[in-house]
Amino acid sequence: MSKKDMLNFLNGLSTSSLINTLNIEYSEIGENYLVAKMPVNSAVYQPDGILHGGATAALAETVGSTAARIFSNGNNQSRGIELSINHIKSVSKGHVYAKAKALHMGRSTQLWNIEITDDNKNIISISKLTTLTLNKNKSK
Repeated sequence: MSKKDMLNFLNGLSTSSLINTLNIEYSEIGENYLVAKMPVNSAVYQPDGILHGGATAALAETVGSTAARIFSNGNNQSRGIELSINHIKSVSKGHVYAKAKALHMGRSTQLWNIEITDDNKNIISISKLTTLTLNKNKSK
């Protein structure tokens, strides 16, 4: 599958989920990394009119979990089991971009670094996500 086809496929999976509610869109894929973007507007604000940390965390877990799933064996699913996030800078407009890069690709667990930046490439948040790899047939 081409990179463009994979991005279209991933974006098509999210029509009735939190990913759709937050308008998260996968935008770039490469060797062991995946990028998604999310608009920053009143739908994702905290009361002070800036991006809510929970929305940022949802973006981080979304892109990291999806990356874990697509870069593991096709017969597997991934579940986030630990997420840590440090918020560095606030943002109130534009888009934020989350780039998940593999730090460890084990047989049963993976560790992902997710850097979230704004339109000007300023670092907004840094996150680490640990995922558990499950056999698709046994995860239900």
